[in-house]
Amino acid sequence: TAFDPDPELFTPLPPPQPGDWQAEHLESGQTFEEFDKTAPPPPDKIKRVIYLQPLEHFIPEQSPPLELLKSYVQAYYTLPVQVLPMLIQEEETFTTRFNEHTGTQQFLTTDILLALKHYLPVDAFCIIAITMQDLYPDPDWNFVFGQASVEDRVSVFSIVRHDPAFYGIPRDEGYRNVLLRRSCKVLIHELGHLFGLFHCISYACSQNGSNHLQENDARPMHLCPECLRKLHHRVGFDIMKRYRDLYHFYRQVGFEEEMQWIQRRFAKLVQGRMASLE
Repeated sequence: TAFDPDPELFTPLPPPQPGDWQAEHLESGQTFEEFDKTAPPPPDKIKRVIYLQPLEHFIPEQSPPLELLKSYVQAYYTLPVQVLPMLIQEEETFTTRFNEHTGTQQFLTTDILLALKHYLPVDAFCIIAITMQDLYPDPDWNFVFGQASVEDRVSVFSIVRHDPAFYGIPRDEGYRNVLLRRSCKVLIHELGHLFGLFHCISYACSQNGSNHLQENDARPMHLCPECLRKLHHRVGFDIMKRYRDLYHFYRQVGFEEEMQWIQRRFAKLVQGRMASLE
């Protein structure tokens, strides 16, 4: 079945290296039974829309198109997705600081999450803010890629550290593809928390914790069979249609590695039966 661990497609999460998430955050994982008991209420006939909330005007050279992020979330989580008008920051006061290592301004994530609670549309399953500002969750932290509040159904993630230019690395002709892939990974990861998924410690999985950019780059864009089972139990989607939709998105944006993985996965699931990704 789709929830069986195929060793050719799903590899165990390797032991953490110094500085990796698992090396600094001891986590016990999450069984299916634990997930079923603790996960928030699933999407229903009313609250079923995922909302993307931009916090500022995005500069095309420095951010992926919001419409592509919307398309990816819709394919990944199989629910309607809408992009909200930009949230005027003058209407909200976010605590800021300047990072001592990078000299860049950062927003305090807890302020953003608190504000988002007041902007949840009636039909929202959840809302995730997207910003080009760097983020920090606590004065003791250097930065964070994103953060979610499961109870409040809100989340936020930043694009800024996905741009090679942030690290002083010259952009090559493929940097937009890199920026899109990195943004997609963090976006689906943070949304996964809002569906009740903890960090995955069993397989290389999109729900692996990430402490730094190299770790984010290393984790795949797909869910492992354990996390896929949890999400399917919560949402109840057609697994094969989901893979088709993801395949078409990956083909549209030129994610060759992800296309090939879907092709292999799909072929194993149909096992000779008449079925196509087209």
